[in-house]
Order: sequence, then structure tokens, then C-alpha cells
Amino acid sequence: MADDVGPAPGAAGGDAASALGSLLRLQDLDTAISQLQHRRASLPERQQLAEVTEALGGVVRRVAEVAAARDDLLRRQDALEVQRAQASSRQKAIEQHMYAARGAASRDLQAMDEEIRQLQHRAEEMEDAEIELMIALEPLDVELATLTDERRRLEAEASTLGDSLASAEGEIERELGQQGTARVAAAAAVPAELRQRYDALRARLGGTGAARLVGNRCGGCHLELPAMEVDRIHRLPPGAVVTCEQCGRILVPQSGTGDTP
Repeated sequence: MADDVGPAPGAAGGDAASALGSLLRLQDLDTAISQLQHRRASLPERQQLAEVTEALGGVVRRVAEVAAARDDLLRRQDALEVQRAQASSRQKAIEQHMYAARGAASRDLQAMDEEIRQLQHRAEEMEDAEIELMIALEPLDVELATLTDERRRLEAEASTLGDSLASAEGEIERELGQQGTARVAAAAAVPAELRQRYDALRARLGGTGAARLVGNRCGGCHLELPAMEVDRIHRLPPGAVVTCEQCGRILVPQSGTGDTP
């Protein structure tokens, strides 16, 4: 049997029935506010923005990796160019020295000639190494250009989604503000003791502390009450506060039109 706790605390007579009507209004507003909050948290733009942001982060990390690899190759290329320039300068200096020392000992001339051959061989090795570096740079340059385009695309998409999200959130915030103002008025119309009981039930029962009794079904747990119990509830004085024997929510009987009797 549903609990029978008498008239709404703090109200009497017709005021008691009115208090229950205000309580249902308060519950409807709390439900609407919860739905808006859920809608705000689950806006599709929010998930889309999170996905794009994650993808953008991956692109940015890959750009950094490719750029670091490219910079390493460029440093090696610069170092080879410096070495080639030094070798070329050394070769010219030896050649000039050989030209000026045509009368020098044969052994000295042979040593200078051998060094020139070694420098030429080293120059050829460095040239081959530079070609290899240039070949290695080409795919990195292509990938870096592709990643840069993708990053710009994702940044633009993130900006558009951010604007859409802000707009959708703004609309919901305006609705929440309106509902919040209406809730203050509705809560003020409910006697304090009844409101405290309702708030405690709502916190414990997933946001619904009061429910309509339509026919023989509780609008909170959606279970049917025995016909005799429903008949007993309808015979109680107007404004009597009863709770569902199944879920414990405050039950407010409804007429055939759905209004509080």
C-alpha cells in the first residue's frame, strides 16, 4: 500500500491540492532542465570537435616528427657542403703549391699528388652522400606539404565546429536560464517541508521525486498499482500526499484530462 501522509505539509484544503499541482510543475521543470543539461553535454558538435581536435593533434605530432627528420638531413647536407668546400680549398692550395714547387723533390711532389687524389676521392664520396640526402629529402618534403594542408583543413574545421558548438550551447544556456527562472517561481509555490521531501527523493531516485498517477500506473516507475489501492487513493481528501508503494515517489492523481483533481 502506498504511504498516506495526509495533506501537503504547510497547506490546507484547496491550497493542498494547489501545492501538489505546483509540485508537479516543479518536477516538470526539473525534468526539462535535466534534459537540457544532457543535451548540452551530448551535443554532436562537441563529439565532432573532440574527434577533429584529436586528429589535429596527431597531424601536429607527425609534422614535428617529419620536420625533425628533415632538419637532421639538412644539417647533414650543410655539413657535407662545408666539408666539400674545405676539401676543394685544400686541393686548390696543394695544386698551387705543386705548381710553385716544380723543382722540389720527387718524393714531396708524389705526396702532394697522392693527397690530391685522396681529396678528389673524398669529394666524390661526399657528392654521392649529398645525392642520397637529396633523394631522402624528397618524400619528407612531399609528406610535410601534405601534412601542412591537412593541418590547415583540420584547423578550419575545428574553428567552424567551435563556432557551431558555442552557438548551440548559447541557445541551450538561454533555455536553461528561462527554465531556471520558472523553477524559482514554481519552487516558491511548494510548501517548504514538501519541497524538502521532494528534493530528497529526487536526489535518491534519479531526478524524479514526484510523479503523476494516470489510471493505475505510476509515472515515475511506470508500474501498475492494484485497482483497490488506486481507488483508495482517489477517495483521499484533495491534496493528500501519498507515495508509490513500488518506487517511493510522491504520487499526484490525475483526472481523465491529465489535470490534478
